[in-house]
Amino acid sequence: MVGTADGVAHNEFSNGFVPNSNGSTEEKIDEVRRLLGKAEGDPLKIVGVGAGAWGSVFIAMLQDTYGHLRDKVLIRIWRRPGRAVDKATAEHLFEVINSREDVLRRLIRRCAYLKYVEARLGDRTLHADEILKDGFCLNMIDTPLCPLKVVTNLQEAVWDADILVNGLPSTETREVFEEIRRYWKERIAMPVIISLSKGVEAEVETEPRIITPTQMINRATGVPIENILYLGGPNIASEIYNKEYANARICGAEKWRKPLATFLRQPHFIVWDNGDLVTHEVMGGLKNVYAIGAGMVAALTKESATSKSVYFAHCTSEMIFITHLLAEEPEKLAGPLLADTYVTLLKGRNAWYGQKLATGELSLEMGDSIKGKGMIQGVSAVKAFFELLSQSSLSVLHPEKNKPVAPVELCPILKMLYKILIKREFSSQAILQVLRDETMNDPRERIQIAQTHVFYRPSLLGQQP
Repeated sequence: MVGTADGVAHNEFSNGFVPNSNGSTEEKIDEVRRLLGKAEGDPLKIVGVGAGAWGSVFIAMLQDTYGHLRDKVLIRIWRRPGRAVDKATAEHLFEVINSREDVLRRLIRRCAYLKYVEARLGDRTLHADEILKDGFCLNMIDTPLCPLKVVTNLQEAVWDADILVNGLPSTETREVFEEIRRYWKERIAMPVIISLSKGVEAEVETEPRIITPTQMINRATGVPIENILYLGGPNIASEIYNKEYANARICGAEKWRKPLATFLRQPHFIVWDNGDLVTHEVMGGLKNVYAIGAGMVAALTKESATSKSVYFAHCTSEMIFITHLLAEEPEKLAGPLLADTYVTLLKGRNAWYGQKLATGELSLEMGDSIKGKGMIQGVSAVKAFFELLSQSSLSVLHPEKNKPVAPVELCPILKMLYKILIKREFSSQAILQVLRDETMNDPRERIQIAQTHVFYRPSLLGQQP
């Protein structure tokens, strides 16, 4: 605690942020409490599930902003126990700590510094949940966060949550929320859930459709879809915590999205709201597909600006084509989708993964959960979109062959990424063969096809025509 001249004590956080204790912060928390029917003396419980980079930053931002109002809000985060921190990471973490005087002083004050010295010397093994309590996310060691309340027992973490933040990869969402359902059986009022996950899955057994994390949560828990929202945008977690200007959209039912947009908004993090939940969620998964290919092209061509621009032209034309299948008004998605794609190509983990595959520093045998980065969600998204768009029931007219073909036949980059990443029939080098194929159509023609034909299939997102 740091005293001030007027005798009022304020919390000081690792990033130097002192929360605004004027009426506006309390008014925002009071409005959310009112909507959730919280009684005086009963704190609002906000719980993060999953402690990857974005999930941890999101909870840390809320802790920085509202954590000093302990009588009104309690914030905690769940992550699995037992994940050991290897010695190389412990050594790097020690360097980070000693390079930041504020972090160093905080750890000494909390009597927590010695364990990092011991880990650096190899005399102790640290664990991910242990260091998260001190503000270090295993997937983002270089960006210290504020200290967090960490719970490793899922039931203890979620049983009385008022607002639950899903920071899990889409590949883990269904399993964890099926377990959570058991702990919510006795609840009278259902919580509000904000999902940060951008992955997708495909269902093709009956009617082909995409399944998103919010739909997985709805199926797994029985929480009404009106209480489940998606938040996403063009952002890099570490930069947002370091207060680089960013924006995002929270999508879902108006009752919750508008007050939550106000609740989450900060001077450096602008949150807009939108009613189109599933479409924005799917677009967040789609850009991860093409980010992996972009990373491959960048590495294979030694960062050739010309080659990257060729790839960008083709991948954006494929994304535009796909959005015309998925959305009734795809033009409205163009800006957000391109912005999200742009930042992912610049600095996202999926583009990084593609680069490392192409250079041989990573291999497919290592899986898609990478130390220091977390889950590479683009891999499962490649599989989902390929399987979905391969269905003959979705056939479109091929412009040259003049016969019905599955939509994936007009998406050569997606097809090749599937052969590289899922079937493992080709090396990363094959992505360049697609770009250099003399028979490939001008990307403008693919866009023109999408714009001049009625492709929209509402059933793909589980919507009624």
